Amino acid sequence: MKGKRLVWFIVTLLIVLSMALSACGSTTAEEPAGEEPSADTTEVEVWFHSGKGEERDVLDAQVTDFNAMQDEIFINAVLLPEGSYNDQVNAAALAGDLPCLLDFDGPYLYNYAWSGYLRTLDDLVPDDVKADFLPSIIAQGTYGGNLYSLGTFDSGLAIWGNKAYLDAAGVRIPTGIDDPWDMDEFMDAMEKLMALDETEYVIDFKLNYGAGEWQPYGFSPILQSFGGDLIDRTDYQSADGVLNGPEAVAAMEFFQGLFLDGYANPAPAGDDDFYGSKIAALSWVGHWMYGPHSEGLGDDLVLIPVPNFGGKAVTGMGSWNWGITSSCPTPEAAYDFLAYLIEPEQIVRMTDANGAVPARSSAIALSEPYAEGGVLELLAQQLEGGVAVERPVTPAYPTISAAFDEAIRNIITGADVQTELDAAVAKIDQDIADNDGYPLPE
Repeated sequence: MKGKRLVWFIVTLLIVLSMALSACGSTTAEEPAGEEPSADTTEVEVWFHSGKGEERDVLDAQVTDFNAMQDEIFINAVLLPEGSYNDQVNAAALAGDLPCLLDFDGPYLYNYAWSGYLRTLDDLVPDDVKADFLPSIIAQGTYGGNLYSLGTFDSGLAIWGNKAYLDAAGVRIPTGIDDPWDMDEFMDAMEKLMALDETEYVIDFKLNYGAGEWQPYGFSPILQSFGGDLIDRTDYQSADGVLNGPEAVAAMEFFQGLFLDGYANPAPAGDDDFYGSKIAALSWVGHWMYGPHSEGLGDDLVLIPVPNFGGKAVTGMGSWNWGITSSCPTPEAAYDFLAYLIEPEQIVRMTDANGAVPARSSAIALSEPYAEGGVLELLAQQLEGGVAVERPVTPAYPTISAAFDEAIRNIITGADVQTELDAAVAKIDQDIADNDGYPLPE
């Protein structure tokens, strides 16, 4: 066993022991109330992350409705804390105690599939259903040529703008994915908006989110727009020359310059500089802020496509999705419930609650904000129009994410860009080497 795998085994074993001890006291899981299954009913255990309250409420209702509409399958849904969700999945896998149906954040799929936690969905999902999904959802759910997951929603990243400030500064407001700002127009907007009396800085990059997945999700599109990337995607064997190459260095020096020149704030006091105090004219963030933004700015809120900083415009994508575990004794029953969740009407039921982009084209057509002419149509256009790039399809992604997160946070505070990217590459390449290149499961 390689050294890194031995360390991971020990860490995961400690997690299992910790969970077992904590289970002797109080439990962290929540089970929605419902009828008990009968003796001749197939019970399917489902794990769901305890995220936004609106998502929990909808899933609870969907479980109740599914159980009531038929008597062959009983869904037992268990809600687990989002912050420790991945640790609990790994601990349960080690203990042989995974549920049948599991939801997880998109990029974790590849490590789960490589580790053997999941079975493919290829034999369960009809071709016409698969063809209706956004290409970003299929790209996120595919590993080694097989489909392992489907989500009911995707995410959208763009620039939110204060129209009153943009008009006052004489800045053009792009309206579609075919005509985004280029680098010159973006920097011209920075200068003009900074000159307004109302702005203390121009663009809020949501650094109040702290350490974690926001950095690779939110800022790798800048890297990719310049021509860099988080790893060489031809074989996923190294980040050298890609994450620390000249294009990546130029991207991160540009990004760092926005903070050094005062256009961006490395330490915002809170979450509402754009929509509350209105000291920022723009916000670089996703669909989930539509509610607060629209309440704060009303008719002055506009949605702007991600800029083309170099070779192409790139947006982040990906969100929580569903997979069936390899240990599930009744995968067909698990898929029956998943098939219910991915019905267009059920997708819209969820996305009306959490504001995310519906995962299927037929569901988008039913969604008032995302359908043609809707206020959030641009986010769907970016996902359908090839602007979105999935995070790297490799089991090394957790290491890639952590390494890039650390590099970004250091770069923002003034660290040498080349040094930080070289350090990130070293961590990523060492992880890949420690795991023999992450060969595809046979």
